[in-house]
Amino acid sequence: MIAQSQSGTGKTAAFVLAMLSRVDLNLNYPQVLCLAPTYELALQIGEVATKMAQFLPIMQIIFAVRGEDRPRGSKLSDHIIIGTPGKVLDWAVKFKFFDLSKIKVFVLDEADVMIATQGHQDQSFRIHKYLPSSCQVMFFSATYDQQVGFKFINGFLELLNYADCFCLQVMEFAEVIVPDPIIIRLKREEESLDNIKQYYVLCYDQDSKYNSIANIYGGITVGQAIIFCHTKKTANWLSGKLSKDGHSVALLSGELTVDQRIAVLDRFRQGIEKVLITTNVLSRGIDVEAVTIVVNFDLPVDLQRQADCETYLHRIGRTGRFGKMGLAINLVDNRNMHILKDIEMHFGKEIKPLDTEDPDDIGKLSQK
Repeated sequence: MIAQSQSGTGKTAAFVLAMLSRVDLNLNYPQVLCLAPTYELALQIGEVATKMAQFLPIMQIIFAVRGEDRPRGSKLSDHIIIGTPGKVLDWAVKFKFFDLSKIKVFVLDEADVMIATQGHQDQSFRIHKYLPSSCQVMFFSATYDQQVGFKFINGFLELLNYADCFCLQVMEFAEVIVPDPIIIRLKREEESLDNIKQYYVLCYDQDSKYNSIANIYGGITVGQAIIFCHTKKTANWLSGKLSKDGHSVALLSGELTVDQRIAVLDRFRQGIEKVLITTNVLSRGIDVEAVTIVVNFDLPVDLQRQADCETYLHRIGRTGRFGKMGLAINLVDNRNMHILKDIEMHFGKEIKPLDTEDPDDIGKLSQK
């Protein structure tokens, strides 16, 4: 099955239910394998699985992620493995902790990332090669936009660098990996934004952007907020400035250790900090129900400095989850207005101007 639906519609619950339903508790070896692109997302899936399996007390779930190690010669007796591709590949092929040929269900969450990112792509495909033909394969994601390359060599599908092959859309590639798939698309991208109000604020520099954030916080009631920055340097600067002005702020970036990342997310979920400042490390899959506003301090761009519409969708999808109304604010300078217009054109949704110096304009943010 290949499934696509907006953030916050219950994809995780859907595939976890499928995973749990296929396990034979009388067999003490891994029967289900779920891959995610990041440590944090793997743990979040595991939390959902643990809650949904609470009435199956003998169900055993194990994480194959960085920091989780087993003695050589170990044989796993857990029923479900949730992990990242590199660690799973090591456990299965290098150390032979479990037998991939006995897996009944194989799930790729955020599948477009998994098969469009060169490292994950190769590892996921190598894992897939060892699975039995009877294995149920499921791909889940909010988007399937990027391109991947492949070609057949001696009857085998080989994954190559973009320069070495022609490209297909990820969706087409997924259909090669998933034979005769059932395809479920709940919403088109433009429909997935219907419950998120989008605005932009024209700014001149970082200080102007900061003042806009301060005015928004002074004018409306905000539950919790996530602010996305393009670089760690900007994120660190903004975190320090907000903290100095008395705001309860958490900072999450790729330079943190695994334990530090988990601690930051736990504190944010508990509401200890109301504002989370991060880079794209948190744009996908992380669910914090109390988030009511997402701020793009910097608009997402790709390596060519073009609008990254897919990342934009995932970023603002951290709010407006499960059908609730959400709010997205984009802080834009004149040099980047063309990026905003490209995002607007891609989704066919107007992003309205907002004057954060005007109390009446700020007031409309609270209107349903």
